[in-house]
Amino acid sequence: MKTEKQYFDEAISLETYMDQMGTHKENSFGIYEQFEMPQDAEFINVLKEKKPNILVITEDWCGDAMMNNPILRKIAEAADLDVRTVYRDQDTDLIDRHLTNGGRSIPIYLLLDQAGEVQAKWGPRATSIQAYVMELRKELPPADSAEYKEKQQALIAGLMEEYTSKPEYWQTVYEDIRNTFLPALQK
Repeated sequence: MKTEKQYFDEAISLETYMDQMGTHKENSFGIYEQFEMPQDAEFINVLKEKKPNILVITEDWCGDAMMNNPILRKIAEAADLDVRTVYRDQDTDLIDRHLTNGGRSIPIYLLLDQAGEVQAKWGPRATSIQAYVMELRKELPPADSAEYKEKQQALIAGLMEEYTSKPEYWQTVYEDIRNTFLPALQK
């Protein structure tokens, strides 16, 4: 069984991943171009000092990855970090070690120390956005209902519109990543 460090060593850069995207590429780059990094010397300086590696488990069809990955890329660029990506569906062994509520939800960000040990895990959504999405899902009809698929698609389309047009969501993602990674880095 490969370690997270071995996955990282074999992975592609986040930049290459975004350049190769097929689905959601335009939206992802739109967020990347519009997201303004907060002035946050504490977080960025700790990242620069500790130089963690970040391993991203993702797929380009995922709307959450479409919104979150550009924000992580901006953080990585500000701190000169090495962030690499693996595709969830190419090798499910890694994601199966990092399930969210029993599911293969993505993206997952693994903060690795210099030895390749996992120091923190973030994803697939910021906590408050996750709560919002779960509230919206409560309004869906039962999965075996004839209208379920149509209603689910409408919910996803609405989320994609919000994800690409609400900078406050991007700030929420930034803060949530910061609040997950910073304490692990300060140990």
